[in-house]
Formats: sequence, structure tokens, C-alpha cells
Amino acid sequence: MDMEGSPPSTANTANNKEVESQKPRKKRLLWLCVALLVAIGVTAAIVVAVLITQNVIHVGSKSSSASADSAVSGTPVPSSVDSGPGPQESGSNSNSGSGSGSKTSTRGPNSSSATSTSKPTPTVTCPSKSDIPKADQGTDLDTTTWLDLVDFNCTYTDVTVGDLPIVGLNSTWDDSTQANPDVPPLNKPWGSYANRPARGVNLGGWLSLEPFITPSMFKDNSKLGAEVDEWNLCTVLGPKQAAATLEKHYSTFITEQDFADIAAAGLDHIRIPFSYWAVVVYPGDAYVFRTSWRYLLRGIEWARKYGLRVNLDLHGLPGSQNGWNHSGRSSQVGFIIGPNGSENAQRSIDIHDRLSKFFAQDRYKNIIAFYGLANEPANTIPLDALTEWTAEAYKTVSGNGIKAVQVMSDSLRSLGTWQGQLTGYGSGLAVDTHEYVIFDNGLLAMKHTDKIKFACQTWVQQIAGSLNTASGFGPTMVGEWSQADTDCTEFLNGVGNGARWDGTFSGTIGAPRCPTGDKQCSCSLANADPSTMSADYKKFLKTWAIAQMDAFETSWGWFYWTWKTEAAYLWSYQSALGAGLMPEKANDRDWSCAQAIPTFGSLQEYL
Repeated sequence: MDMEGSPPSTANTANNKEVESQKPRKKRLLWLCVALLVAIGVTAAIVVAVLITQNVIHVGSKSSSASADSAVSGTPVPSSVDSGPGPQESGSNSNSGSGSGSKTSTRGPNSSSATSTSKPTPTVTCPSKSDIPKADQGTDLDTTTWLDLVDFNCTYTDVTVGDLPIVGLNSTWDDSTQANPDVPPLNKPWGSYANRPARGVNLGGWLSLEPFITPSMFKDNSKLGAEVDEWNLCTVLGPKQAAATLEKHYSTFITEQDFADIAAAGLDHIRIPFSYWAVVVYPGDAYVFRTSWRYLLRGIEWARKYGLRVNLDLHGLPGSQNGWNHSGRSSQVGFIIGPNGSENAQRSIDIHDRLSKFFAQDRYKNIIAFYGLANEPANTIPLDALTEWTAEAYKTVSGNGIKAVQVMSDSLRSLGTWQGQLTGYGSGLAVDTHEYVIFDNGLLAMKHTDKIKFACQTWVQQIAGSLNTASGFGPTMVGEWSQADTDCTEFLNGVGNGARWDGTFSGTIGAPRCPTGDKQCSCSLANADPSTMSADYKKFLKTWAIAQMDAFETSWGWFYWTWKTEAAYLWSYQSALGAGLMPEKANDRDWSCAQAIPTFGSLQEYL
């Protein structure tokens, strides 16, 4: 019994002090444990949140994960989402992506329409097949079927602008890059092309096939007939193999490295030819539907990365605008003229309506410098009918908000033909001429020095006349030219058509059209690898290229045809650079038309 007031014993006092001294330590230890647990919990919550944001951890069902992908991926929802007809025309070939019908989509995040942003694109986990709506599985909107995912946003979306899909795009872009120190970055005005002409190159044979650029695609198919073109190729291969073959070509023929190399060569523009089946196919068409569309969009983004401005070139129109293989089908002209000419002319306007709505988006306003209406329409099309169509196309494109210079072809007519035609457009419409000496018997037969004089004098005079509205159209540019001084390249004049140079082309009646006019003119010599060329011939070819650059810079600018080929060395800017046949930098040259033409030693005229 404890008696109040009785003093504790010495032993109890010591024990009580020890117990009392342990109490604070236990409390501190308890609070430390609690704090540690709270910290661990907070850290775990942050990690889980990040993983969910990055789409590493999926929340909810698989169908909702597609929406989560879209919300993170950077796929843009444009300021006006088109909810009209679906991406494929009704009645289209069943192999061209049917099932992507009319939709109003809520997939994809709201995104800034700022012209330039440095916001990084988050890492995204690509969807699985079950994440793709059944209606779009197996179509071009099904990202799980794509051969190539490099720099593509693989998030599923069916959002469209101008009835064309934004699939594969990210919502952010950066227009601060400049191609080289001599030109402004994309987000600064270029200024007048009359004062600062474009220096560019075509990406021919990429999204619109040409047999002479990629002959292996045609040689390896023994079933192809004499009239070889993309239509024939797709017909022989069949829908499934054609789709696989074409996508492999789109993926590998032109890569990001090509854009880097183009900028490094002192060029500042690219012209990208593409064909109408990037947008739509019609009943009976053999073409691969819309696969090239996303490669076109990725190509524009790669151009943006290296500060290269873009010339969009509709190279193949419905019905074939010229009947040549680069229009897609070697046949009679079926655009404006011919049995279905009126229908195909309207189809072409409709295609431009869709394209111009799409490319009027903010993301393209700094990079699309030129908008081409029709590549090389045949000169058999009546001039009045062609100008009427051009005026309607211009009205449609500008009405949809395109501010870029629209480009019309001279239709393989003389530049003087366009004097007084299509007036009142100011600097909004330019005429595009393609300058070659090899498709005319008389020009082909000129000697080496005369070819250079022709560029420096005759072409300069013709361009000056065209730029003057009193004698020509006004704004004028050279959309194609090449270093080739013969027409010997295999398949250049069509498969099996021979060459004017050695007299095997049908129009020469067996008479060689080279300067010597005899059998010395051999295409085996003209098609030789640059490594076997003499120093004198290399000197000529480089001078010939620079003479044309110099001459064509008196216009609004030039675009070399083309950047890359499989074996046509004198048509490949890339090959010419590697062989020392071009100036290392297009904007830094060591000769000009103002200087005396150099001598070429003992160079024979049949080379």
C-alpha cells in the first residue's frame, strides 16, 4: 500500500528515471517512422501518377487506354474538326481503306495553335490491335499495321481536317530553324522571291513513282507490260503486295538523313511531288490508297526540322493530266479533255478543296511556301479551258485560307504564251517552267560550250521576258531542271522507247541527235558511273550545273530534278555532290555566268 507523502526508495527512483528518459526517445522514433511512411507513400503516388501520365500504366479498359494515349500523345485537334464525309470516297476500291467512314471524333487532346513551341512530346505506348475501333482496323488509320513508326505519332485518331486525317502528327512543332545562315528561319518572313530566289531540289520518284528513278521496282516484275507506270505496277502486284511494296519504298527511299543532307548542301527549299491517291481513289483505280499521305506529312515535319521550306506539288491528277508515266498512268490525257475530262477536272478541284483546307492549318503557314496546282498539264489542252480551270482552282485554294504562292505550270508551252493570261493575281500566282535541253533534237545537238551559253543567255532572256508583265506573265520560277546533257538514262523516255542521243528513240528515225550526229554517240558512255568520267567531262558538268543555277536565280528560284535516283547519276543531286559534279554549297559557288566560260580540254562532243 502506497502511503501518500511517503518518500520512494532509492531503487524505485532510479527505475522511474530510466523509464522517463526512454519515453522521449520512443516518441521521436515513432514520429520518424510515421514521417518515413508518409514520404514513401507520397513518392509512390508520384511515381504511379507519372507512369499513368506516360501511359506505362493503363487505367480502365483497353478501349479507354486509346483515349489516354491520345490525350498524352500530342495528336492535335485542329481548331475546326471536319465532320463531313469520311476519308474515302463512296464507291471507292475496297482495297483502299473502306470503313473509315463519316465520323465526328472526340479523340485527341486540345492543343495550342501556336506557330512555334518547344514543349517536348511525351513518350507514348503504341496501341494494340484491340485498341483500334473495328471499323478502322486494317485501314491506314490502324497504326498497328504501319511498317514504319519512326517519328510518327502512333496514337489512334480519326480526327480530320478538310476530310483528311491528321493521323501520325504530333501537336507541337518548332519553326525556329533556318536552313543556312543566308536565309531566315521558318518563323521569319522570307521576303520577296524576286530578291531572294529559292534554291531547292525535288523529291521525285518518292511519293509519285517514275521508272527511270527507281528502275528496280519495274525490272523485277516480269509480268509488267511495255507501258510501265505506277498503275501497271499496282495492277500486276495486286492490292496486298502493292500496298506492302509501296510502303517499303516510301519508308526507305527518302529518310530524315536526306533532309539533313539537303540543308547541308546549301539548299533552302524542297518540292515534294505526290499524287491524287494520297487523298482519294475512285472506282476501278489500282493505286494504293492514302498510304503516301502520312509519309508526305512526316516529310514536311522533317523539312521543318532542318529549316527547309516546302513546295507542294500535285504531280498526278485524276485521268492523267499529260498521259505520261509520272502522272501515274501512261495513257491518253483524261484531264479537262477526253471522255471523262470534265469529271476529272472537277475531281481535281475537289481534291484541292480538301488539301487546301488541311494545309491552311497554323502549323503549315510558315513552311508551305508554294502550292502547286497541276504538274505539266498537256499542251494539247486548250489554253482557254486550262486557264478557266486554273482560275477555279486558285479561287478554291485561296478561299480556304492558303496564303502561300500558288503555282501553275506553263503547260509545256513557251513562257510568252502566258502574257495577258490570268491577270490580277499579283504575287499570289506564279508560272512554273521546266527547263531541259535534252528533250528537243536541236538543243540536244548543241556542243558543250553552246549549252552553257544557252543557259546564261537564252534562258536568262526568256525568264526576263516572262517576269515582265508587258511581255510575259509576271512571277516566274523554274520547278525542274537537271545536269543531264543526254536523254540516255534508262526508262527516261518511257520503258522501251530508246533515246534521241543515239537515234533509238522513235522520233529520231534512226538518226543520232548528239552533236556529232553519228554512231560515236553511245548511251553506254553517257550512262557511265561518275568514277569513270574524265576530269574534263566533270569540269563541264559542274560548270553546266552552275550556269543553270545562275540563270534560274534571275527568276523566283529553282528546284533541281531530282535529289536521289538508283543509278541515273546525272539526274541525282545527291550523286553529283558525292562525285564533285556540284558545288559543295549551292549558296557558295566559284563561277558565274558573268565570267568567261572555261575550256574543257580535249573533251569529245559525243560525251
